[in-house]
Amino acid sequence: MSVDPASTARPLSVPGPRITAPKPPAAGPNPQAAAAPPGGRAAWAAWSIGVSAYFLAVIHRTSLGVAGLDAAERFGIGASALSTFSILQVLVYAAMQIPVGLLIDRHGPRKVLLTGVLLLSAGQLAFAFSSSFAPALASRAVLGCGDAMTFIAVLRIAARWFPAAKNPLVAQLTGLAGMGGNLVTTVVLAQALHSEGWQATFTTTALLGIGVAALLALFLREAPPATGPAAAAAAELPVVPAVADLPAVPAAALPAPRPSVRSQIRDSWQEPGTRLGLWVHFTTQFPGNAFGLLWGLPYLVEGQGMTRGQAGGLLTLLVFSNMAFGLLFGRLLSRTTKARMPITLSVIAVTGAGWAVALAWPGAHPPAGLLVVLILLMGSNGPASLVGLDYARAHNPVGRLGTASGIANMGGFIGTMITLFGIGVLLDALSPAGAGSYSADAYRWAFCWMYVPLAAGTLMILRLRRKLAAAQARPDAR
Repeated sequence: MSVDPASTARPLSVPGPRITAPKPPAAGPNPQAAAAPPGGRAAWAAWSIGVSAYFLAVIHRTSLGVAGLDAAERFGIGASALSTFSILQVLVYAAMQIPVGLLIDRHGPRKVLLTGVLLLSAGQLAFAFSSSFAPALASRAVLGCGDAMTFIAVLRIAARWFPAAKNPLVAQLTGLAGMGGNLVTTVVLAQALHSEGWQATFTTTALLGIGVAALLALFLREAPPATGPAAAAAAELPVVPAVADLPAVPAAALPAPRPSVRSQIRDSWQEPGTRLGLWVHFTTQFPGNAFGLLWGLPYLVEGQGMTRGQAGGLLTLLVFSNMAFGLLFGRLLSRTTKARMPITLSVIAVTGAGWAVALAWPGAHPPAGLLVVLILLMGSNGPASLVGLDYARAHNPVGRLGTASGIANMGGFIGTMITLFGIGVLLDALSPAGAGSYSADAYRWAFCWMYVPLAAGTLMILRLRRKLAAAQARPDAR
């Protein structure tokens, strides 16, 4: 039997299965380029749905900041016990970062976000109906667990949808959305707390999670669909019964074995960029975080003699300043990665200097103008902390981005926890036993505690910056 030389089929007289050779791939774009994150409207839509969970998480997280004095009265507790609420919430948040990063790397951000929203709502609902210290404390722990599942999950969605050059800007916009949640807390929640009462306010806040969970479950796509010439060519290959005649699959084409949890954490931690990211996050975030989460309102009302309305206005200014710095830093970091360290060190310097002037002011009563400037400066803390996550993201492969981001994201919350606890203990130690409020002088000396983590973090940043530069200078550096 003659065989058409143009035919790609085996003639029937030759033993063996009939195998159709795969068509050569059509000329077109590089498969790797086709698989790159697309950006565009679909990316912004996916990010918007995901960030709604983080927006809600920040409302829950910062709700105690405007309810601190009410909580002290409701549960009959002092400064140390009051700080325990925020400390436990932040402790749970920080402790959950590595497990959450591993869950995101293994199961995807969508499931993690859904779980987080449900935990947030359950914790806030329990807090609304708590009438004693212990149940309220447990509810804040549940809330902290849910809060921990939101931010880095949103960043992972952004990393899948947006090109790498846009990631710093999207991270800052994510932080900006979180500040929008903080704004809702300081403007809406604070007012509702005093007009509607404790239970009604916190119950309504908890029920917002139902709508966000529905949005995530029905509409969130955590990654763009797989497209490109490589996928199309693979789809055209027929399934054949015999294996012996098929070409061997290259080892590179086989899926790499999933690393163990231990190696995933170890490899992420051993990367100097991850550790530098953690200390950048630690040092830049905690002053503004501790002020906004708990001690800002009591300091302004009890220590500086402001009304709740005036103090709430300054806390709102902190939120707006945070938003402005987020846009500025996002633009700078999108243009050049060389802006990372100058932003970090500048924010540390101006925050430390601002507090030094305020705390050293005669009589411990700085003028209102100085307090405004100080709060504007602290608005840079949150956006600067995201530089730490940028370091972690830039120095780790995609497969462990969730774990590395979780490690870096622990930093600021560990610093916040240390600061909240230290200030609370010092306030009680510097005040008469059973005092119902704290003096300006007590706040002055208690707030000096902030310089301990600030100094430690700055030293670690300078040390790890040199270590990272040395690692990148080696010939075998990635």
